[in-house]
Parts: sequence; structure tokens; C-alpha cells
Amino acid sequence: MLSRVRPNDQPVSLSLVTAVVCIALGAVSAAMASLNVAIPDLVRSTHASQTQLEWIIDAYLLVFSVLLLPAGALGDRYGRRKALIGGLIVFGAASAAAMTVTSATELICLRGLIGLGAALVMPATLSTITGTFPPEERTKAVGVWAAVAGGSAILGLLASGILLQWFSWQAAFAINVVLAAVAVAGAVYFVPESSQPGAPPLDRGGALLATIGLVALVFSIIEAPDVGWLSLRTVAGVVAGWAALAGFVLYEHRQRYPLLDPHLFSNRRLSAGSLSIAIQFFAFFGFTFVSLQYLEGVRGYSPLLAALAVLPLSATMMPAARLTSRLVSRFGTRSVCVSGLVLVASGLAVLSRVGTHTPYLLILAGLIPLGVGMGLATTPATAAITEALPQTQQGVGSALNDLSREIGGALGTAVIGSIVTAVYRASLQLPGAPPPLIASARASFAVAIHAGGSTGAHARDAFVEGIHIGLLYAAGAATLAAISVTILLSSKATTARRSLTGAQERQTACAAQQTTPA
Repeated sequence: MLSRVRPNDQPVSLSLVTAVVCIALGAVSAAMASLNVAIPDLVRSTHASQTQLEWIIDAYLLVFSVLLLPAGALGDRYGRRKALIGGLIVFGAASAAAMTVTSATELICLRGLIGLGAALVMPATLSTITGTFPPEERTKAVGVWAAVAGGSAILGLLASGILLQWFSWQAAFAINVVLAAVAVAGAVYFVPESSQPGAPPLDRGGALLATIGLVALVFSIIEAPDVGWLSLRTVAGVVAGWAALAGFVLYEHRQRYPLLDPHLFSNRRLSAGSLSIAIQFFAFFGFTFVSLQYLEGVRGYSPLLAALAVLPLSATMMPAARLTSRLVSRFGTRSVCVSGLVLVASGLAVLSRVGTHTPYLLILAGLIPLGVGMGLATTPATAAITEALPQTQQGVGSALNDLSREIGGALGTAVIGSIVTAVYRASLQLPGAPPPLIASARASFAVAIHAGGSTGAHARDAFVEGIHIGLLYAAGAATLAAISVTILLSSKATTARRSLTGAQERQTACAAQQTTPA
């Protein structure tokens, strides 16, 4: 259902709707990575440890990911435009508050609140496109959405790098405030309201189980380098996380109105799309978290130069995403998606070979296939997910797409970051250094290089060792995803269509039985 809310009931301009939702999407996507370029300055200001740095980055991604499905469902029921505007207000206000804090703990909390706002915004952007554009224009619009979603993270790094030439780390949050204000104004005047007032009630039990599972899992992984990978706390936390997620699946099977119908994943296209996106962003955010520390800490780049150094990733990703619809028409979804994942794995394998004095050409040789691969693999995977749900469930479908991205990103930062941290601490040898300096250097790579001398040199070598291992794990994950997607998409299309039809019939029946809003 699409209702007009613009002044004088003027016709909706699809180009203006696209522009507004892309600004909003760009704001929340840029916030995922833009703070990475400010890590050295942030550490000096807040005295954050390496583990706290992971939490500062992952608090946003974790809250974002666990609230995406409930937020998408709320947008379906009460209005996607309302969710978009409300989320942007929370996002901008929390970003403004983050500019005033002085401790790592306060910043972690506010990054989580920013993630709450982003969780309302992102599913509303894609569901607004799928609910506004006619079918013949929808694939092209989704391609634009995917290009902005992928490229904005790198562009956010560049914008932050430019501002950090003259300002402190707080400038990274100022970008959020400005973009949120522009997007709110645009949404008020140009974006039509769309909703499904008779949508099923929110599945609170499912949302709670999913939240418990993801928080326990990510918390245990991030804290593992400090408490030990085989410690009781880590093992118990990981087991509890997976148990809660398994309970979520079982619980959803018994619900009349599930937050996420597990039967949907019997559709091989939807499963392949979700897996592909999750692994892509697992690798992407893990790479981004460690690469910016490498460029600034090991190579000595300024924030601006570090952002420019990874710009080829975005410069190749966005054009590749725009070309994907034509490539899919010619070669098919499976060939394009798998080729993209293979390129992602190849790029990460090349990047895992960097050293303390590696020529930039080697870095470029890894960034280009990584960017092209992300561009090729993202658009068909996004289209597969959104097309697997009926029009009345586009908010949840959009949230599922975003959920795959953000869970992948949160786990990527947690897993790759924790692997790099663990290897760094195990490899760091400081013979003859005083115990307080050793403790500080092991706690934070940024503190170690700031000490200079032999301490800084040993820290750089140890961090590079961590990158070698961490990025090889990311490349291995992308390779396994390519194999899995090949298998999932190898069956006949009729099988996928039958599974999809059954899932849609269940959803339609549930919607029909719900006569009044909860």
C-alpha cells in the first residue's frame, strides 16, 4: 500500500526518492567504517585498548544487526517513512553526543545507540525502493542501492581522512550529523509513506532469542584474546550463543507469525544470497578494521593518505555493481555471484602478503579484485533476497538482506580483529623492556608504535604477522562461500520456485488471518 503524504498530493519523483534514500543509506553505511581511519587519534584521546577498539567498531554493527529484523517489521506495520525519519533523528542525535565524550566506555555506548538509529534507517531505504518503483525499474534501482551500500563505507573513510587533516576524531561523527539532517529534510518532503497496517504482530520472543545469541557470540569472540580462546568463559559464551540461535530457529518454526520464517531458507536462491552477502561483508569489515591500522601504524600514512590508499576498492566496486544486471542477464546469477566471491578470495590472499615495506603496487593488486568481486557478488545476492518475499513483507526482506550484511560485518570485525590481536600479542617480543611498557604494548598496537624505537619496530612486525593470518582466514571464508553458492544454485530453478511459492503462501495465509493490528 502506497499513500501520498507530500504537500498538495504531488506525484512521487522516483529520482528524488532514490536520492534521499541513498543519502540516508550512505550515512549509515559510511558510519560502519569511517571511524577506522581515526583510530590512532582516538586511542591517544580515550586511551582505548585493542579490545576496546574492537568494541567501539563492533558496538555499532552488533546493535545494528540484532535490531534489523524487528525494525524492518515495525516499518512494515507503522510506516517505512516514519521508521526512516525516526531512525535518522536517533542516528544524528547520538552522533552529536559522541562528539562530546572523552572515554572509550562512553563511546562504546553511544556507538551502540547510533546503531539503533541505523537499524531503523537501513531496511526502510531498500523497502522504500522496492515498494515505490515499478517492477521494470526495480532491478536497476536495487543496483544503485547496492552500489551506494558498498561504496559508501570507503567514501566515508575518505571524507573522515580529509577532515582529520585539520580536526580531531570527533569529525568522523560530524559527517553523520550533517548527512542525517539532509536526509531527514529530504524524507519529509519527497519520500511517500508506505506500510502494511494489517501486518502480523511483532515476534518479541524471536527477537529476544536472536539478540541473546548474537550478543553472546560476538562478545565471546572479541574478548577471547584477553581471556583465552579455550578459556571456560570463551567456550561457554560461544556455546551459549549458538544454542540461543538454534533455539531461535526452533522457536520460529512454531510461531504463527514468525519474525523470520525458517521455511524461506528452503529457497536455494535466498539461502545463497544471504550466505554470499554475509561472507562478503565478513571479509570486507574484517579487512577494513585491520588494514587502516596497518596503513597508519605500520606504513606511517596520514589518515587522508590511508583513506586514499584504499579508494581503489570503492572505485572498482561501484562500477562493477552497476554492470552486474547486464552480466546476470547474459551469464546467469550463479556465474556472476561465484566469480565475484572468487575474486574477493583472490584479493584477500594477495593482501595477506603485505609486509612492513611492501610496495603499494602489491596492495593495489589486492584491492582491485576485492572491489570488483564485491561489486559483482552483492547486487544479484541482494536481488535474490528481496524477490523472495511478497510485497507486503518487503521491510522484513530488506532487513534480512541488511541482517546478512551486518552480522557478517560484526563477525568479521570480531573474528578477524581477534585473530590479528591474538597473533600480534603472541608474536610481540620486547626483550629488556620494562614490564609496564610490555603490558601497554600488548594491550594496544597504537600505544606500542607511539612508544617508538625498538618497541615500535617490534610491534609493527608483530602486527604484520597478525594480518598475514587474519586475511588468510578471510580469504578461506570467501572460498568456502563460493563453493557453497555453487552448490546451492546448481539445482533446477523450478525447485527454487516451488520452495518460494510455499513460503509466500504461508505468509499470505498468516496475513489474511490477521484482521486487526496488534
